[in-house]
Amino acid sequence: MKTTLLALILASAAFAQRPEPQPIPLFFKETWKQAPGNVPVTQAHVVNPDLLLNIYGAGKEDFGVTSEGNVPHIWTGLCASSCALTLSHKDNLVDLTGKAKIRWFVKTSGFHVVHPVLKLADGTWLIGDHTDGYVFDYHESEFFLSEVRWLKLDMPKVQTKGTLLDKVDLSKVDQIGFADLTPGSGHGLGGFSDVAWIEVYGKPVKRDAASK
Repeated sequence: MKTTLLALILASAAFAQRPEPQPIPLFFKETWKQAPGNVPVTQAHVVNPDLLLNIYGAGKEDFGVTSEGNVPHIWTGLCASSCALTLSHKDNLVDLTGKAKIRWFVKTSGFHVVHPVLKLADGTWLIGDHTDGYVFDYHESEFFLSEVRWLKLDMPKVQTKGTLLDKVDLSKVDQIGFADLTPGSGHGLGGFSDVAWIEVYGKPVKRDAASK
């Protein structure tokens, strides 16, 4: 009896001494600057000074930025084909393994949906099978990158290729963003995606250290 009690006490003490798992830090957040009307998005509309804007698709003016509805957001209504927008940190890559996640605030129209897009440090482009498409109003959602299945992406065409990948290494990610694989229908409610703010949670990896 004493031996059992001692074992329980020792086990409880060992458990109590275990360090608490550290939460995944916020790597970046982007909310976009207020824009007059609906204008092509540029680097000048990026709020976070540490982030660089990257646009892929048929034309540089595919993506609009607007504050309609009092929510500054990116709008894909003029995308002539599939299109993607990503953000990269000036100083750091990001480790998106484990419980790393993306949280964003989106709304869509028609049958449009928003997919996550990543560019790895080795130049590989990926698009995920996670989608968000809420047509009623803006909706906040989050998802873990480790639960997403990935296809390779042909850039700058923004076209999927191959089959679902069995394994991907997300320990060194260069760019993070979203893609709309359906052409926009122009102004009106025919079809588009709106992406307001986006948060990325992951561990920063210094670019110089990652290249060694």
